[in-house]
Amino acid sequence: MTDTFPVNRPSGCPFDPASEYAALRRTEGPSKVSTPAGVDAWVFSRYDDVRTVLRDDRLSSRSAPSDHVRVDADLEREVDSGSVLHNDGTAHRRLRRLLATEFAVKRMEALRPRIVRMIEDHLDAMLAVGGPIDLVQAFALPIPSLVICELLGVPYADRDEFQQRSAVLVAIDRDPDEMMRVSGELNQYIVGLVLAKQAEREDDLLSRLITRGEEQGQPLTVPELVSIGITLLIAGHETTANMIALSTLALLRNPEQLKALREDPSLAPAAVEELLRYLSVVQFGVFRHVTDDLPAGSRTIEAGGFLIAALSSANRDERAFPDPDRLDLTRNAAGHVAFGFGPHQCLGQQLARVELQEVFTRLYRRIPTLRLAVPFEELEFKDNTLVYGVTALPVTWDTPLPSEI
Repeated sequence: MTDTFPVNRPSGCPFDPASEYAALRRTEGPSKVSTPAGVDAWVFSRYDDVRTVLRDDRLSSRSAPSDHVRVDADLEREVDSGSVLHNDGTAHRRLRRLLATEFAVKRMEALRPRIVRMIEDHLDAMLAVGGPIDLVQAFALPIPSLVICELLGVPYADRDEFQQRSAVLVAIDRDPDEMMRVSGELNQYIVGLVLAKQAEREDDLLSRLITRGEEQGQPLTVPELVSIGITLLIAGHETTANMIALSTLALLRNPEQLKALREDPSLAPAAVEELLRYLSVVQFGVFRHVTDDLPAGSRTIEAGGFLIAALSSANRDERAFPDPDRLDLTRNAAGHVAFGFGPHQCLGQQLARVELQEVFTRLYRRIPTLRLAVPFEELEFKDNTLVYGVTALPVTWDTPLPSEI
């Protein structure tokens, strides 16, 4: 019997993944499902199984991350030579090596003071205006957008254009013609940026990639640089922006956890890992093609088949995380798979950690009376996007702020 891949969240708690995953985890091995893309796939829902399968070299990520939930997905499309998401093997390792230096822990730590300044500036602006405000537009979206713009050398004045286009490209129910148009517009924009960097190198990631490729005797082509730029531009702000807003909402709904974090900023690193686990914003998991027969428990998934590694289910697996549906900022959640696992694990995870740690350290201490400005029931969630989040988060606070903060 083939079930349907779960795409709807339970009605009770918007932070919980699809309720079907609990039943899937009780079944030994993967479960076969039909997908919106029109193909059957095997879902791996347990934590250990997800980690095992995602490091197997018999998988291809050419339809990554989540083409299985797009009705119009072209599962056989040609892969761009510069796509670090969709390439495998030697091609993927070449791109990842070129990019790894840019996202090394030491370089991300060097960015921390600048990120702190961005956060403090935006908090100052929020406090000067006063509530209520939409935390998404006033804070959650601008911070990672500023960071990725500086990293890539993209003018921040262009942020509205790429934010609007990326929102279309991560949706799962947009008209195919609109997707093609928006993709073409973003591609054209990044082509212009790359050509400018080739003509005049600056102190930014794209310029350094151009130089590094030349020095290594493997210069990146314009299409490759464009593909890298688009991927980093979209991934660099979509995931972190949604994590900032959704995490804030989750903490507001768990006031004792928020109180603990506000009173002890040293909890921030653990809080980041726990909220990444608990929320798992890459909500539909990752899709893989099977390139060679793959043993999976008592069965074999034949070459040419498809599988889905359900990240949100793995992060709620009680075998790995006791009482997994409870948010606990003191939990050791460092082994979560919110960033994926294996050779395609998220390159930008250390940058995301630095941004989230500093947000969690500062936002709730600077505005200790932060609260929702509308009833919780009125909030709208991004059920139809690859990256889960809240559409808007109206918040307010008491003024003046307590003098001791």
